[in-house]
Amino acid sequence: MLMEYFDAFARDYRAYKGGAWCYEDGCVYRGLELLHRATGDHVWLDHLLRLISPQVGPGPSLAGYSQSEYNIDHVMAGRALLYLDEVTGDPRWLDAAGLLAGQLETHPRTRSGVWWHKLRYPWQVWLDGLYMGAPFAVGYGLRTGDAAMVEDALKQVDTALEMTWVPETGLYAHAVDEVRKQPWADAVTGHNPAHWARALGWLGMALVDLRDLAGPARFAPLEARATDLLSRIGALRQEGGLWLQVVDRPDLPGNYEEASASAMFTYALLRARALGLWTGDAEGLPDLLVRRVLRDGPDGPRMEDICQVAGLGMFEGRFRDGSAEYYLTEARVPDDAKGVGPLMMAVAENLLAEEAGARERVRA
Repeated sequence: MLMEYFDAFARDYRAYKGGAWCYEDGCVYRGLELLHRATGDHVWLDHLLRLISPQVGPGPSLAGYSQSEYNIDHVMAGRALLYLDEVTGDPRWLDAAGLLAGQLETHPRTRSGVWWHKLRYPWQVWLDGLYMGAPFAVGYGLRTGDAAMVEDALKQVDTALEMTWVPETGLYAHAVDEVRKQPWADAVTGHNPAHWARALGWLGMALVDLRDLAGPARFAPLEARATDLLSRIGALRQEGGLWLQVVDRPDLPGNYEEASASAMFTYALLRARALGLWTGDAEGLPDLLVRRVLRDGPDGPRMEDICQVAGLGMFEGRFRDGSAEYYLTEARVPDDAKGVGPLMMAVAENLLAEEAGARERVRA
Protein backbone atom coordinates (compact mmCIF):
# COMPACT_ATOMS: atom_id res chain seq x y z
CA MET A 1 0.00 0.00 0.00
CA LEU A 2 2.80 2.42 0.91
CA MET A 3 4.67 2.13 -2.38
CA GLU A 4 1.37 2.44 -4.23
CA TYR A 5 0.73 5.69 -2.34
CA PHE A 6 4.15 7.06 -3.32
CA ASP A 7 3.69 5.95 -6.92
CA ALA A 8 0.28 7.62 -7.15
CA PHE A 9 1.58 10.78 -5.45
CA ALA A 10 4.44 11.08 -7.94
CA ARG A 11 2.17 10.21 -10.87
CA ASP A 12 -0.30 12.95 -9.98
CA TYR A 13 2.20 15.51 -8.65
CA ARG A 14 2.04 19.00 -10.09
CA ALA A 15 4.98 21.38 -9.78
CA TYR A 16 4.64 23.24 -6.49
CA LYS A 17 5.07 26.73 -7.89
CA GLY A 18 3.61 26.35 -11.35
CA GLY A 19 6.78 24.86 -12.77
CA ALA A 20 9.32 27.31 -11.35
CA TRP A 21 12.44 25.78 -9.84
CA CYS A 22 11.92 25.45 -6.06
CA TYR A 23 12.89 23.48 -2.96
CA GLU A 24 9.41 22.05 -2.48
CA ASP A 25 9.75 20.09 -5.72
CA GLY A 26 13.27 19.27 -4.56
CA CYS A 27 11.87 17.45 -1.52
CA VAL A 28 9.94 15.12 -3.81
CA TYR A 29 12.97 14.71 -6.08
CA ARG A 30 15.12 13.73 -3.12
CA GLY A 31 12.52 11.22 -1.96
CA LEU A 32 12.37 9.66 -5.42
CA GLU A 33 16.16 9.55 -5.58
CA LEU A 34 16.41 7.67 -2.30
CA LEU A 35 13.63 5.26 -3.23
CA HIS A 36 15.51 4.52 -6.46
CA ARG A 37 18.76 4.01 -4.55
CA ALA A 38 17.08 1.72 -2.01
CA THR A 39 15.02 -0.41 -4.38
CA GLY A 40 16.69 -0.21 -7.78
CA ASP A 41 13.18 0.03 -9.20
CA HIS A 42 13.25 2.16 -12.33
CA VAL A 43 9.76 3.53 -11.64
CA TRP A 44 11.20 6.06 -9.17
CA LEU A 45 13.87 7.24 -11.60
CA ASP A 46 11.24 7.50 -14.33
CA HIS A 47 9.09 9.72 -12.09
CA LEU A 48 12.10 11.90 -11.27
CA LEU A 49 13.08 12.33 -14.90
CA ARG A 50 9.51 13.08 -15.96
CA LEU A 51 9.03 15.73 -13.27
CA ILE A 52 12.37 17.51 -13.48
CA SER A 53 13.00 17.45 -17.23
CA PRO A 54 10.57 20.31 -18.09
CA GLN A 55 12.38 22.54 -15.57
CA VAL A 56 15.83 22.14 -17.14
CA GLY A 57 16.31 24.03 -20.37
CA PRO A 58 19.08 24.85 -22.82
CA GLY A 59 21.75 27.33 -22.05
CA PRO A 60 21.66 25.83 -19.41
CA SER A 61 18.63 27.31 -17.67
CA LEU A 62 16.23 26.43 -14.87
CA ALA A 63 12.57 27.39 -15.14
CA GLY A 64 11.79 30.62 -13.31
CA TYR A 65 15.22 30.72 -11.70
CA SER A 66 17.40 33.81 -11.32
CA GLN A 67 20.80 33.69 -9.65
CA SER A 68 20.49 37.33 -8.62
CA GLU A 69 17.51 36.55 -6.38
CA TYR A 70 20.04 34.93 -4.02
CA ASN A 71 17.54 32.60 -2.38
CA ILE A 72 19.33 29.69 -0.71
CA ASP A 73 16.13 27.62 -0.94
CA HIS A 74 16.53 27.39 -4.71
CA VAL A 75 19.78 25.46 -4.37
CA MET A 76 18.33 22.38 -2.65
CA ALA A 77 16.69 20.80 -5.71
CA GLY A 78 20.11 20.80 -7.37
CA ARG A 79 20.89 17.59 -5.53
CA ALA A 80 18.59 15.82 -7.98
CA LEU A 81 20.69 17.19 -10.84
CA LEU A 82 23.80 15.68 -9.27
CA TYR A 83 22.05 12.33 -8.91
CA LEU A 84 20.90 12.35 -12.52
CA ASP A 85 24.44 13.19 -13.60
CA GLU A 86 25.62 10.20 -11.57
CA VAL A 87 23.14 7.68 -12.98
CA THR A 88 22.78 8.89 -16.58
CA GLY A 89 26.07 10.58 -17.45
CA ASP A 90 24.15 13.15 -19.50
CA PRO A 91 26.11 16.44 -19.19
CA ARG A 92 22.95 18.57 -19.19
CA TRP A 93 22.35 17.78 -15.53
CA LEU A 94 25.75 18.86 -14.25
CA ASP A 95 25.67 21.90 -16.53
CA ALA A 96 22.39 22.96 -14.91
CA ALA A 97 23.80 22.30 -11.44
CA GLY A 98 26.59 24.71 -12.34
CA LEU A 99 24.06 27.56 -12.31
CA LEU A 100 23.37 26.87 -8.64
CA ALA A 101 27.05 26.52 -7.84
CA GLY A 102 27.55 29.89 -9.52
CA GLN A 103 24.94 31.42 -7.23
CA LEU A 104 26.82 30.16 -4.18
CA GLU A 105 30.06 31.73 -5.39
CA THR A 106 28.61 35.22 -5.01
CA HIS A 107 25.77 34.59 -2.54
CA PRO A 108 25.81 37.27 0.22
CA ARG A 109 27.31 36.16 3.53
CA THR A 110 27.14 37.21 7.13
CA ARG A 111 30.21 38.82 8.65
CA SER A 112 30.97 35.38 10.09
CA GLY A 113 31.02 33.87 6.60
CA VAL A 114 27.66 32.07 6.34
CA TRP A 115 25.30 32.45 3.38
CA TRP A 116 22.34 34.72 4.03
CA HIS A 117 19.05 32.86 3.93
CA LYS A 118 17.78 35.16 1.19
CA LEU A 119 18.74 38.52 -0.27
CA ARG A 120 15.53 39.91 1.23
CA TYR A 121 16.48 38.47 4.65
CA PRO A 122 19.83 40.24 5.15
CA TRP A 123 22.32 39.07 7.79
CA GLN A 124 20.05 36.15 8.73
CA VAL A 125 20.94 32.46 8.99
CA TRP A 126 18.05 29.97 9.18
CA LEU A 127 18.40 26.28 9.94
CA ASP A 128 16.34 25.56 6.82
CA GLY A 129 19.10 27.11 4.74
CA LEU A 130 21.75 24.73 6.05
CA TYR A 131 19.88 21.86 4.40
CA MET A 132 19.14 23.88 1.27
CA GLY A 133 22.72 24.90 0.54
CA ALA A 134 25.43 22.85 2.22
CA PRO A 135 24.70 19.28 1.02
CA PHE A 136 24.45 20.51 -2.57
CA ALA A 137 27.70 22.44 -2.23
CA VAL A 138 29.52 19.42 -0.82
CA GLY A 139 28.03 17.12 -3.45
CA TYR A 140 28.90 19.48 -6.28
CA GLY A 141 32.39 20.06 -4.93
CA LEU A 142 33.02 16.32 -4.72
CA ARG A 143 31.58 15.77 -8.19
CA THR A 144 33.77 18.46 -9.76
CA GLY A 145 36.90 18.06 -7.65
CA ASP A 146 36.49 21.42 -5.91
CA ALA A 147 37.86 20.65 -2.44
CA ALA A 148 37.66 24.31 -1.39
CA MET A 149 33.91 24.32 -1.99
CA VAL A 150 33.50 21.25 0.20
CA GLU A 151 35.55 22.68 3.05
CA ASP A 152 33.82 26.05 2.84
CA ALA A 153 30.35 24.51 3.10
CA LEU A 154 31.31 22.38 6.10
CA LYS A 155 32.91 25.36 7.84
CA GLN A 156 29.78 27.42 7.26
CA VAL A 157 27.64 24.78 8.95
CA ASP A 158 30.02 24.70 11.91
CA THR A 159 29.82 28.49 12.22
CA ALA A 160 26.04 28.49 11.83
CA LEU A 161 25.68 25.96 14.64
CA GLU A 162 27.72 28.18 16.92
CA MET A 163 25.50 31.12 15.97
CA THR A 164 22.19 29.32 16.59
CA TRP A 165 23.06 27.20 19.66
CA VAL A 166 20.67 27.61 22.60
CA PRO A 167 22.39 26.12 25.67
CA GLU A 168 19.26 26.39 27.82
CA THR A 169 17.41 23.86 25.65
CA GLY A 170 20.22 21.87 24.06
CA LEU A 171 18.76 22.75 20.66
CA TYR A 172 19.30 25.28 17.89
CA ALA A 173 17.22 28.38 17.17
CA HIS A 174 15.21 28.40 13.98
CA ALA A 175 17.12 31.51 12.94
CA VAL A 176 19.62 34.14 14.05
CA ASP A 177 19.91 37.76 12.98
CA GLU A 178 23.59 38.56 13.11
CA VAL A 179 23.03 42.32 13.38
CA ARG A 180 20.15 42.06 15.90
CA LYS A 181 17.87 44.34 13.86
CA GLN A 182 14.84 42.10 13.21
CA PRO A 183 11.83 42.55 15.52
CA TRP A 184 11.73 38.78 16.12
CA ALA A 185 15.39 38.61 17.19
CA ASP A 186 16.52 38.65 20.81
CA ALA A 187 18.61 41.75 21.43
CA VAL A 188 21.44 39.73 23.00
CA THR A 189 21.48 36.41 21.11
CA GLY A 190 19.81 37.39 17.83
CA HIS A 191 17.70 34.21 18.10
CA ASN A 192 13.98 33.81 17.52
CA PRO A 193 12.12 32.73 20.69
CA ALA A 194 10.98 29.12 20.02
CA HIS A 195 12.04 25.80 18.49
CA TRP A 196 10.08 24.89 15.37
CA ALA A 197 10.31 21.16 14.75
CA ARG A 198 10.70 21.30 10.98
CA ALA A 199 13.60 23.73 11.24
CA LEU A 200 15.38 21.16 13.39
CA GLY A 201 14.27 18.47 10.95
CA TRP A 202 16.05 20.28 8.12
CA LEU A 203 19.13 20.53 10.32
CA GLY A 204 19.09 16.88 11.33
CA MET A 205 18.82 15.79 7.71
CA ALA A 206 21.57 18.20 6.69
CA LEU A 207 23.98 16.78 9.27
CA VAL A 208 23.50 13.11 8.39
CA ASP A 209 23.66 13.85 4.67
CA LEU A 210 26.85 15.88 5.11
CA ARG A 211 28.43 13.05 7.10
CA ASP A 212 27.41 10.63 4.36
CA LEU A 213 28.85 12.82 1.61
CA ALA A 214 31.98 14.19 3.25
CA GLY A 215 33.10 11.11 5.19
CA PRO A 216 34.23 10.87 8.82
CA ALA A 217 37.49 12.82 8.55
CA ARG A 218 36.07 15.93 6.95
CA PHE A 219 32.95 15.78 9.12
CA ALA A 220 34.94 15.41 12.36
CA PRO A 221 34.55 19.07 13.49
CA LEU A 222 30.76 18.66 13.31
CA GLU A 223 30.47 15.19 14.80
CA ALA A 224 30.07 16.05 18.49
CA ARG A 225 27.35 18.60 17.79
CA ALA A 226 25.61 16.17 15.44
CA THR A 227 25.57 13.27 17.90
CA ASP A 228 24.38 15.53 20.72
CA LEU A 229 21.56 16.96 18.61
CA LEU A 230 20.44 13.55 17.38
CA SER A 231 20.34 12.23 20.94
CA ARG A 232 18.30 15.25 22.00
CA ILE A 233 15.89 14.74 19.11
CA GLY A 234 15.47 11.10 20.02
CA ALA A 235 14.65 12.08 23.60
CA LEU A 236 11.99 14.58 22.48
CA ARG A 237 9.88 11.95 20.75
CA GLN A 238 6.43 11.88 22.37
CA GLU A 239 4.64 8.90 23.90
CA GLY A 240 2.44 8.82 20.81
CA GLY A 241 5.56 8.12 18.78
CA LEU A 242 6.05 11.37 16.86
CA TRP A 243 7.38 14.89 17.48
CA LEU A 244 5.57 18.11 18.34
CA GLN A 245 5.27 21.21 16.15
CA VAL A 246 7.01 23.22 18.89
CA VAL A 247 9.30 20.35 19.61
CA ASP A 248 10.28 20.94 23.26
CA ARG A 249 6.96 22.28 24.59
CA PRO A 250 4.57 19.43 25.49
CA ASP A 251 3.02 21.86 28.00
CA LEU A 252 1.94 24.27 25.27
CA PRO A 253 -1.85 24.31 24.73
CA GLY A 254 -2.73 23.33 21.18
CA ASN A 255 0.68 21.83 20.39
CA TYR A 256 0.37 18.82 18.07
CA GLU A 257 2.38 16.01 16.53
CA GLU A 258 3.53 17.41 13.19
CA ALA A 259 4.02 14.99 10.31
CA SER A 260 6.74 16.55 8.16
CA ALA A 261 9.18 17.07 11.03
CA SER A 262 8.42 13.57 12.31
CA ALA A 263 9.31 12.15 8.90
CA MET A 264 12.51 14.22 8.80
CA PHE A 265 13.55 13.13 12.27
CA THR A 266 12.83 9.49 11.42
CA TYR A 267 15.00 9.69 8.32
CA ALA A 268 17.77 11.50 10.19
CA LEU A 269 17.81 9.02 13.09
CA LEU A 270 17.77 5.97 10.82
CA ARG A 271 20.60 7.37 8.71
CA ALA A 272 22.48 8.35 11.85
CA ARG A 273 22.24 4.78 13.15
CA ALA A 274 23.73 3.48 9.92
CA LEU A 275 26.55 6.01 10.19
CA GLY A 276 27.24 5.40 13.87
CA LEU A 277 26.13 8.89 14.91
CA TRP A 278 23.20 7.70 17.04
CA THR A 279 22.77 4.51 19.02
CA GLY A 280 19.18 4.90 20.19
CA ASP A 281 16.37 2.43 19.60
CA ALA A 282 14.63 2.92 16.23
CA GLU A 283 12.77 -0.40 16.37
CA GLY A 284 9.35 0.03 14.80
CA LEU A 285 9.74 3.78 14.31
CA PRO A 286 9.22 3.83 10.52
CA ASP A 287 6.13 1.60 10.72
CA LEU A 288 4.70 3.73 13.52
CA LEU A 289 5.37 6.89 11.52
CA VAL A 290 3.49 5.53 8.53
CA ARG A 291 0.55 4.33 10.65
CA ARG A 292 0.25 7.70 12.39
CA VAL A 293 0.59 10.10 9.45
CA LEU A 294 -1.13 8.21 6.63
CA ARG A 295 -4.92 8.24 6.96
CA ASP A 296 -7.80 7.35 4.71
CA GLY A 297 -9.01 10.25 2.59
CA PRO A 298 -11.84 10.53 0.07
CA ASP A 299 -9.56 9.33 -2.75
CA GLY A 300 -7.31 6.96 -0.83
CA PRO A 301 -4.58 7.40 1.78
CA ARG A 302 -3.07 10.82 2.36
CA MET A 303 -0.46 12.28 4.67
CA GLU A 304 -2.09 14.52 7.28
CA ASP A 305 -1.01 17.21 9.77
CA ILE A 306 1.72 18.81 7.67
CA CYS A 307 2.51 22.40 8.61
CA GLN A 308 2.11 24.22 5.31
CA VAL A 309 4.74 26.89 5.93
CA ALA A 310 6.39 28.80 8.75
CA GLY A 311 8.93 31.57 8.77
CA LEU A 312 9.98 34.85 10.31
CA GLY A 313 9.21 38.49 9.58
CA MET A 314 6.51 39.92 7.34
CA PHE A 315 4.77 37.55 4.95
CA GLU A 316 1.48 38.07 3.13
CA GLY A 317 0.51 40.98 5.34
CA ARG A 318 1.26 39.55 8.77
CA PHE A 319 4.24 39.49 11.06
CA ARG A 320 5.70 36.11 12.04
CA ASP A 321 7.43 36.59 15.38
CA GLY A 322 8.97 33.12 15.76
CA SER A 323 7.24 32.47 19.08
CA ALA A 324 5.84 29.13 20.19
CA GLU A 325 2.32 30.51 19.86
CA TYR A 326 3.00 31.73 16.33
CA TYR A 327 4.05 28.30 15.07
CA LEU A 328 0.68 26.90 16.14
CA THR A 329 -1.20 29.42 13.97
CA GLU A 330 0.11 28.13 10.65
CA ALA A 331 -2.25 26.04 8.55
CA ARG A 332 -2.06 22.24 8.42
CA VAL A 333 -2.48 20.63 5.01
CA PRO A 334 -2.46 17.08 3.59
CA ASP A 335 -0.03 15.63 1.06
CA ASP A 336 2.36 18.59 0.98
CA ALA A 337 5.70 17.99 -0.73
CA LYS A 338 7.58 19.02 2.42
CA GLY A 339 6.00 16.07 4.21
CA VAL A 340 5.67 13.39 1.55
CA GLY A 341 9.23 13.87 0.27
CA PRO A 342 10.78 13.24 3.71
CA LEU A 343 8.38 10.32 4.26
CA MET A 344 9.78 8.78 1.07
CA MET A 345 13.28 9.39 2.43
CA ALA A 346 12.47 7.72 5.76
CA VAL A 347 10.90 4.69 4.10
CA ALA A 348 13.84 4.35 1.70
CA GLU A 349 16.32 4.54 4.57
CA ASN A 350 14.36 1.89 6.45
CA LEU A 351 14.54 -0.41 3.42
CA LEU A 352 18.31 0.01 3.35
CA ALA A 353 18.50 -0.72 7.09
CA GLU A 354 16.42 -3.87 6.69
CA GLU A 355 18.62 -5.01 3.81
CA ALA A 356 21.77 -4.39 5.87
CA GLY A 357 20.24 -6.29 8.79
CA ALA A 358 19.42 -9.23 6.56
CA ARG A 359 23.00 -9.36 5.30
CA GLU A 360 24.29 -9.33 8.87
CA ARG A 361 22.02 -12.23 9.81
CA VAL A 362 23.26 -14.25 6.83
CA ARG A 363 26.90 -13.63 7.83
CA ALA A 364 26.14 -14.63 11.41
